Order: sequence, then C-alpha cells, then structure tokens
Amino acid sequence: MLGWALVFAVLAILAGFLGFVSLAGLAATIAKICFVVFLVLLVVGFVVRAFRGQSVV
Repeated sequence: MLGWALVFAVLAILAGFLGFVSLAGLAATIAKICFVVFLVLLVVGFVVRAFRGQSVV
C-alpha cells in the first residue's frame, strides 16, 4: 500500500505542476485534492508500519 501511495503522490505532484503552469484551474484543483489524499495515505502507511514493528526504510 505504501508503494502505491508513493506512486500516486508523484503523479499528483506531476499533475499539480502541469496544472499550475498552464491555466487549467480544474486540473490544479484535482491535483491539490489528490496530493492531500495521497499524502494522508503515505502518513497512514508509515504509522501502520511503525505499529507493526516493521522497518520504515
């Protein structure tokens, strides 16, 4: 799950960059939402691994 969260976070950053450079307001809004959602998934993944006692790195 952590791997997928990282992949989608990178995609959200890329979509955000493309949305902010051009004048596509809808793409920028979607990218902001995706970025926040996948950032939360990344943090949840780290917390779950920490509670399971697995190495984060």
